[in-house]
Amino acid sequence: MQTDPFRPGALRIGTPLSPNATRVMLLGAGELGKEVIIALQRLGVEVIAVDRYANAPGHQVAHRAHVIDMTDGAALRALVEQERPHLIVPEIEAIATDALAEIESAGLATVIPTARATQLTMNREGIRRLAAEELGLPTSPYAFAQSLDEMKAAIGTIGFPCVVKPVMSSSGKGQSVLKSDADIEPAWQYAMAGGRVNHGRVIVEGFIDFDYEITQLTVRAADAASGETQTYFCEPIGHVQVAGDYVESWQPQAMSPAALAKARDVAAKVTTALGGRGLFGVELFVRGDDVWFSEVSPRPHDTGLVTLATQRFSEFELHARAILGLPVDTTLATPGASAVIYGGLEQAGIAFEGVAEALAVPGADLRLFGKPESFAKRRMGVALATGADTEQARERARLAASKVTPVAAS
Repeated sequence: MQTDPFRPGALRIGTPLSPNATRVMLLGAGELGKEVIIALQRLGVEVIAVDRYANAPGHQVAHRAHVIDMTDGAALRALVEQERPHLIVPEIEAIATDALAEIESAGLATVIPTARATQLTMNREGIRRLAAEELGLPTSPYAFAQSLDEMKAAIGTIGFPCVVKPVMSSSGKGQSVLKSDADIEPAWQYAMAGGRVNHGRVIVEGFIDFDYEITQLTVRAADAASGETQTYFCEPIGHVQVAGDYVESWQPQAMSPAALAKARDVAAKVTTALGGRGLFGVELFVRGDDVWFSEVSPRPHDTGLVTLATQRFSEFELHARAILGLPVDTTLATPGASAVIYGGLEQAGIAFEGVAEALAVPGADLRLFGKPESFAKRRMGVALATGADTEQARERARLAASKVTPVAAS
């Protein structure tokens, strides 16, 4: 049985690839996981990257890489027993969370933020019931359904327009906005096809007529003086989503003082209830001074890619520091924005043109993720930009993204 080496007063980071190495295993090695791996390695951590496909972005920078079906609890436990990580950091939804709970209970490793938090947040039903029913946080009206007939009944109560999502999915997969009865059956079929795990269950949500939506990055980390876990907030991130998938984000999002205070109160309550340590992406709807809880991810958020340009420490560096029991600094350095670069074509091993032109945009930078295969709507990179204000940064980020063209490899 391993003890948690990152509790207050106990931290000692070893040397990678040696018997005293501090070992962290990431479950999910996409573009967000890749940045977490880089942040951990800069702090001297040995990192094991796990994903469902070979040569994932994080595989390319980790000390060791594995390909397994992470929904297979036996395979997951066998790999943990083989690698003996001190920390397990889930980065995606499609994971055997019951196996993680058993691993944590057996003392094989510490799950970030906790196994319970992972179980709740990987399932929209678990986190919605916690937020609305246990914590009493404001949310949209909702109901759950596990058949087409149940979904029709739920819509009959909630009304149109409404949103239907699989209880287990990410990045807008399986999500539909319904405006009439004609949308019901296609939405059910799309939800069944789009879930990360074949769960056969959806959430029906009433539509909130919000002014904007934000991600409130919230960090649970050790206080430098006392060692006790404290809650820290980044400046709010505004974003645009299309079909439930982020395409553009900026920081800071302008908010009224009352709305910001409510957003941080909601974020603090839900992350405190989940417990553990690390960075959380809390998604909220805002209208005037009113705020509604939407979802929470217990890990870096895709909209938070903007922090690679805007903050003293990016969300990935904050996550790495927090999970290791180190102090954090959420200072905003400059306004900035991000814009997604899609694959645009279906092919493995693509190339990118226009990189020099994109980097010639004032204040611009790029992250090309290195995904081994492109799809038309697969996120293959992101343009980042800073500016005098968020509007200028958004213009620059969009311009830089438009300069990059994915092309078939010759």
